[in-house]
Amino acid sequence: MWKFGGICRKRWQRIGSGWASLSGFLVVSIIFSGFLSAPARAQQANASPPVVVQPGAPGQPSKTLSASTRATLPRPSHAEIEFMQGMIMHHSQAVEMTALITSHTENKDLRSLGARISSSQSDEIQFMQRWLAGWGEPISIPMAGMPGMQGMHTSGQSMQSIALMPGMLTPAQMNALKNAKGAEFDRLFLTGMIQHHNGALIMVKDLFNTAGAGQNADVFDFATDADNTQRVEIRIMQSMLEKKASKEKQ
Repeated sequence: MWKFGGICRKRWQRIGSGWASLSGFLVVSIIFSGFLSAPARAQQANASPPVVVQPGAPGQPSKTLSASTRATLPRPSHAEIEFMQGMIMHHSQAVEMTALITSHTENKDLRSLGARISSSQSDEIQFMQRWLAGWGEPISIPMAGMPGMQGMHTSGQSMQSIALMPGMLTPAQMNALKNAKGAEFDRLFLTGMIQHHNGALIMVKDLFNTAGAGQNADVFDFATDADNTQRVEIRIMQSMLEKKASKEKQ
């Protein structure tokens, strides 16, 4: 029994001495790390603020700016603002056209295409409205700035009377579409939407051909995406018209 107790005491002595050694090591480590971190803290405290240098234009010297300088985005150009305002009006007529599909045709392919056009262009209208509001601009083109538009009523989604932008369907075309049913509606819708999409491509081309326009990142991305999407949809609609014409010949 004494032997067992002696063994236990020896084990506890070894454990105790080990714990004392570990504790001493931790204390020394903490003190040592404190000495090492002190110069680093002093260096950080004495560090000078970063220097911001703005390169000058050709032949002009560079400028040293304060560290608190913040970049400001340039305002969109007049052409970019008018493009977004005009495209809202343009998209609105396309949405108006697609709203006729469910009551005018049973063509499943046309219904699927119309739903996709309506969804994408409705989302894009909301994006353009938010973008214009963010820059403090009206969401529609001022009537006074458009020849022949003074006094014209343009409430709601009805844009039938606005035929000044490329590809917009005339009131006569819209009335014919509304009065058509079945296969005739399908034909008028496809030819009308191809015309409408081609008009949007012209608007994008005119934007990028205008000096200083298309530089705003949001406008550039939107216009590029719209151009790509509508080119694809034009090819789809042309294919649908070709299939329709082939069936009619048989």
